[in-house]
Amino acid sequence: MIQVLFFGPVAERIGARQIEMDFRQGLRWQDIYGELRAHHQEAFALVSIVAVNGKRVDEQDDTPLADGAEVVFMSAFSGG
Repeated sequence: MIQVLFFGPVAERIGARQIEMDFRQGLRWQDIYGELRAHHQEAFALVSIVAVNGKRVDEQDDTPLADGAEVVFMSAFSGG
């Protein structure tokens, strides 16, 4: 299983802080992004930060996920 976590306004718009997705050989974070975005366009329009297993990733990182991986989607945030 892949743990998918959402933070801030992304979680609010999805209505969940975490979901699990089935692991498939060759699965990449971009695949998860695409599948979830198709159902939650408003939430994924806010995503600006993606992390896999605690490390920030970008579009060029196409490393396949391992079973048990954690993928995080969040929007940019600022503090005061």
